[in-house]
Amino acid sequence: NRNLVNAAKVFNLTTSGMRDTAPQTDGPKLGVWNGEEFVITQTASSNWWNTAKLLWRYGWAPVRTMNLVKSTTAKFFKMYDAPVFPWKSLSQTAYDLGLTAVTAATGEQYLQENGIGKLFADEIIQASTRVNYAQNLGHIHGLEAIVCMATDGAMAVEGGNWQIFDGMLTSASAHIRLNTAVTQIERQPDASYIVRSKPADSAASLDAQEDSQHFDTVILAAPYQFSNISLSPPPLHTPSPIPYVSLHVTIFASPHLLSPTAFNLAPGTPAPQVILTTLPPSEHPGADPAGVGSAGFFSLSTLRAVQNPRFDPPRAELLYKVFSPAPVNSSFLAHVLGLPTPATSDAEMPVEEVSWIHRKVWHSYPYEFPRVTFEEIRLDEALWYTSGIESFISTMETSSLMGMNVARLVADTWEEEEREREGEAE
Repeated sequence: NRNLVNAAKVFNLTTSGMRDTAPQTDGPKLGVWNGEEFVITQTASSNWWNTAKLLWRYGWAPVRTMNLVKSTTAKFFKMYDAPVFPWKSLSQTAYDLGLTAVTAATGEQYLQENGIGKLFADEIIQASTRVNYAQNLGHIHGLEAIVCMATDGAMAVEGGNWQIFDGMLTSASAHIRLNTAVTQIERQPDASYIVRSKPADSAASLDAQEDSQHFDTVILAAPYQFSNISLSPPPLHTPSPIPYVSLHVTIFASPHLLSPTAFNLAPGTPAPQVILTTLPPSEHPGADPAGVGSAGFFSLSTLRAVQNPRFDPPRAELLYKVFSPAPVNSSFLAHVLGLPTPATSDAEMPVEEVSWIHRKVWHSYPYEFPRVTFEEIRLDEALWYTSGIESFISTMETSSLMGMNVARLVADTWEEEEREREGEAE
């Protein structure tokens, strides 16, 4: 996260490693569940026993994977610096750096080609692609699969990562118009643009008051297919729609620990605090890239212990988070908490059992299918696009890299135009 870490330093933000805020228990910290059994569990610390278990089960596959991560990411890091940076074409740059060969293959194929054993790929790497991108190795491309394993040195900003982007806006002296929806971008004969907008809550209304502003250059920094923006006339390159994941995130609080029997453990055996999932050997994702399988969810995490002030005295509870391809219903909650099954799955859980629940569904990232070409960065003479990098690597860091790249290309274009005008004046 080179850009984000540097930005945090520039803005004097306090960063730390990803802290473990879950309550300490006698059970495993992490487990990989395939819908039938935990194929492997890990304790909280990175000790010799965890390492020994990995090597015993998977041989040298973990070591080979880390070497492959280093060699692959080394190619990617060249995109930050000259002579590669700035790059005018993501497709050409990926090809020149040898990364097209990685995005052309599925994660399953790329790992197999590089001698990574199937057991480690299916149980560990696939658990990572599912929690990070809600996709199995048979569908996600090789580069994004490698990204899922490049997690060393992960950190967070104290008080929230949002402060990085707030700092960027503040340092740019940007004029931000919140709650405003751009509805149309119209190219003018001189290649400048009129940008039309309305208040966000009335953008669909025909009689809502419309505002317009004139710009020399426009950068579209959102997936075009979700922007609801009309480009008039159509630019030289119009971004093609690509399928995005609809991820269901459910956060809930309960006084109950996860039920051991829900995961085929003996009564009284603590379940892992963080449960990742994969497919059992008998199941295959088929044509469905989500292919959640018999596990039914992508991940289930115990976030931290909390106090519920609605009870007197305040009641100790646990905060949980679930990633899933479909809404989490009461039957699922009752099952994982070891509670009686409700009469209907749509029934709300009693507040004594689940005191609080929050649901969010969103287009979190694209389905990262194998591909060798990516969207154009320059859609028209002064119209630029950043979201083409989403199908290459979808992270905050890579989005910031594309933003930095477009900013440099725009500045270079202005400088070139200025030199041309000075030449004509002479």
